[in-house]
Amino acid sequence: MLKRTLPALGLFFLSPIVAEFVLGNIPITAIYALFTLAPLYGGGAVLIRELVRRRGWGYPSVVVLALAYGVLEEGVTTMSLFNPNYADQRLLDPGFIPALGIGAPWTVFVLGLHTIWSITVPIVAMESISRRPREPWLGKVGLSLYGALFALGVFGSTAFAVGSDPFVAAPGQFAGVAVAIVILVVLAVWVGNRKREPQSGQVPPVWSAGVGGLALSSAWMLSNDLVHSAWLDAAVMVAIDVLAAVVLTNWSRRAGWTQRHSVAVASGVLLTYVWHAFPQPPIFAASRTADLLGNVLFGLIAIGVLGLALRRSTNER
Repeated sequence: MLKRTLPALGLFFLSPIVAEFVLGNIPITAIYALFTLAPLYGGGAVLIRELVRRRGWGYPSVVVLALAYGVLEEGVTTMSLFNPNYADQRLLDPGFIPALGIGAPWTVFVLGLHTIWSITVPIVAMESISRRPREPWLGKVGLSLYGALFALGVFGSTAFAVGSDPFVAAPGQFAGVAVAIVILVVLAVWVGNRKREPQSGQVPPVWSAGVGGLALSSAWMLSNDLVHSAWLDAAVMVAIDVLAAVVLTNWSRRAGWTQRHSVAVASGVLLTYVWHAFPQPPIFAASRTADLLGNVLFGLIAIGVLGLALRRSTNER
């Protein structure tokens, strides 16, 4: 039983490690934060993965549900989508949309981080390491446990956010979050239930799929760092998102697309976090040496996970 559930436990911790530590957002000196972040990040990733595999859906549904997770975290638990001075950074000022109370670049950026890196990439990696990539990992008891941990994570993160900042989103904003989540869940169901036969056509070599993932995700990240026009920045990120979605959807429908291709794309995307950690200043105080050592250590962990995933992944769909 323990061996059967180990992949879920691995995903439970891999998700926050990627989301915050590989990114360089939290230094190694604050490693204790892993255990407070895991119920939210890891609990969400495990529940999404289990739901998708129990229903027989694929990675498109994972991506849509990951977006729903991002809307929940940033719209309810941290409320960063609506807080004009979240973390004292004035994140909403660029490209502010008064009718919604959000900033366009920040909304696209933070939801993209959660959708791709916090949830989807860890699921792809851990499934590829697992000997049962398409089967449920948990029984009813395990699923209930992770559900309780996720609920605890949502409650704890929300309580911490409210306790550390007096800002509270407006009722209409919370309602909008709820509507968005419902729409995304319905979309995930619709996408998951669409059964399509593999199509003919060429797919790229595994290595070039990884290079493409690295190139597109790096361009996406650099846009947020280097493009100083708020609306242009948001437009570039959305354009890259659409391009990646169209290309991957087209390729993954072809008979030649395998799990190794999916891992390669995820690997390239995760390597973007690895390099971006070095210029990324941590949110907690840390010496330059500690920050650098943490970036190296977590980068090596990410590379090790990717190497194991590529080694164990198969040439099957």
